[in-house]
Amino acid sequence: MAASLRQLLDFAWMQTRSCAFAIALMSGVAASTLLPGLPVARYDLLVVYGVLLTLLFWLRGWENGRDVAVIAVCHVIGLAFEVVKVSLGSWSYPEPAVLKFAGVPLYGGFLYAAVGSYVCRAWRLFELDLVRYRPRSTAVVAAAVYINFFSHHWLPDARWILAALLLAVTAGSSVRYTVRGVRRRMPLALSFVLIGFFLWVAENLATYLGAWRYPYQLDGWQPVGVEKFGAWSLLISVTFVLAAVARSHHKPESTGTPPRS
Repeated sequence: MAASLRQLLDFAWMQTRSCAFAIALMSGVAASTLLPGLPVARYDLLVVYGVLLTLLFWLRGWENGRDVAVIAVCHVIGLAFEVVKVSLGSWSYPEPAVLKFAGVPLYGGFLYAAVGSYVCRAWRLFELDLVRYRPRSTAVVAAAVYINFFSHHWLPDARWILAALLLAVTAGSSVRYTVRGVRRRMPLALSFVLIGFFLWVAENLATYLGAWRYPYQLDGWQPVGVEKFGAWSLLISVTFVLAAVARSHHKPESTGTPPRS
């Protein structure tokens, strides 16, 4: 019993370390709400803060060049996602800013970059490897998931079909990870669901802090709808595929020395 509890606590601690960038980013968002009136817009300050965070993690060796590349791609596709969604009124960034394009402040991409950072750090800290992973079919479904979050505004929403397809292509696939020297295994689809849940929780916190607003939150904060839990469980597949592709083009890192935090 004691050993299982230690395993659980170590797992939670490693997950927290994996979320370091996201925690630092959300802490900055929270702190920015307490700032007195400044000549610089809060959203613009958060852009600078996000860039400095990225540089700090890279220079300290907490993220390597490959990780930064994945995070940068997450930032770009996240901004593209935001531009389309904001233009359609799905949510908004109501505060003014200079570094804002089509209603989306550039810091918005760092919210997706934080997800990319989590996946990359978790991959390294937990020494992940994949069992029976189908890279091509999973990538095709993940791309379709991303496209559907745009196209459903004009075409029938296929997210339930895509969820079924994602379950099909990940059937039998699992991730192996290490906690306290013990090698364990988790179904890949289950990892998507668990990450999706915590991203939904994080989204509730982010909207409470004013990172962005859904239309029903403009007159006062309300919890984010539970349907977003499912949306995040699907969208995490996109980040996962990007991280997997990055690692498939590099030799595995040596495990002779412990990874830096």
